[in-house]
Amino acid sequence: MNCHNVKECACPKTNCPNHKKCCDCVIKHRNSDSLPFCLFPDNDGDKGMENLYRKLILPGN
Repeated sequence: MNCHNVKECACPKTNCPNHKKCCDCVIKHRNSDSLPFCLFPDNDGDKGMENLYRKLILPGN
């Protein structure tokens, strides 16, 4: 996989070792069954798949 670092990163966790390293970030989140902030910004601090389903199924929740 050819993945370049990004210049602008939507993740607020600037101290994360994967900040601006999208491929590494996606792999880390895939392995932890969660979503990166850039793919699920309205997460109320919970990036888990269960919270994503709750948000998708119950709009406004």
